[in-house]
Amino acid sequence: MKPVDEYFINQKEPYQSIMLYVRSLILNTLPEVIERYSYKIPFYNIDKKPMVYINILKGRDYVDVAFVQGVLLEKQFPILKNDNKRKQVRSIQLKALEDLDQENFVELLHEASSLLSKSKKAWFV
Repeated sequence: MKPVDEYFINQKEPYQSIMLYVRSLILNTLPEVIERYSYKIPFYNIDKKPMVYINILKGRDYVDVAFVQGVLLEKQFPILKNDNKRKQVRSIQLKALEDLDQENFVELLHEASSLLSKSKKAWFV
């Protein structure tokens, strides 16, 4: 079994269901994305550059769907929050599957992918 699969299997509910749903949306929306297991969490890369990752931050009660270049997307997608005072990363916090607007999330994925494809590197701050 791949480490990324083990990561999802070892999550408690409702986090496991939320993460698996987000994962399927990412993989089905962006067939060119590569799923990798880095820093003990799942990352989704385009052209070897990290675009988004899924995590549960210690002491939090939600799934953190974090966009690496989120600071450039937060005006267009107000659902993205600057949690944890991160310089560049912005994320969506999901406590339940119902918290995710699938149509808006798919649009966000396409925009993030397009933005990352035009960038020389993912981390610029």
